[in-house]
Amino acid sequence: MGYLNNSVVTVDAILTKKGRELLARGDGSFKISQFALSDDEIDYTLYNPNHPSGSAFYGEAIENMPLLEAFSDETQIMKYKLTTLPRGTSILPVLDVGYTSIDLKQGASLAITPQTLNYLGATSTFEASGYTAVIADARVLNSFTGVGINTDEAEKLNTTTTVGTNISKTVIGTSINLTATTVNTLFGDATNSFIQTTITVIGRDSGARITVPVKITKTSTN
Repeated sequence: MGYLNNSVVTVDAILTKKGRELLARGDGSFKISQFALSDDEIDYTLYNPNHPSGSAFYGEAIENMPLLEAFSDETQIMKYKLTTLPRGTSILPVLDVGYTSIDLKQGASLAITPQTLNYLGATSTFEASGYTAVIADARVLNSFTGVGINTDEAEKLNTTTTVGTNISKTVIGTSINLTATTVNTLFGDATNSFIQTTITVIGRDSGARITVPVKITKTSTN
């Protein structure tokens, strides 16, 4: 990872690990159909309306911040996508998945039903387009599926098999079902050893996002 020269306009396009995985399939899975914008590097608290040089310099610190080069880990890039909300919105929507962390034993299952808070005038609501969920390391789960959204995109993601090691998997649904792995070789030798990753849930209408740590604890010695 490095920094871009922010004195010139640079287009730095790469494929993420997930993009390379889809391209390698050779079955048409790799298809660029949409784009998004994000401002991951920007710290808006640096905006200074009290700058001694006047209003032209209020955003000087922000404008001079370095920009990161594109990098290939899809779970760590473009975390803060730009989104459009109704005029007059005073509180940004946030997600609640019911857990601040997820701790499962080998083979255990869990269903996550996200809710969006402070969205469209409601205290809490479910988004019509559902939620996108990304498990950062698909090896830690035997299954990871989304239910409740019956679009072609959701169906394709929910039935795609992830190959390789340490590869993320993405699903779409109003509810997300996951089952912890039963593969012992992913753990250490101790009976109570564990593996960790994260699950990120994104509201497909609101753009709200939450990342929750996931811990899978070994229970079998076979």
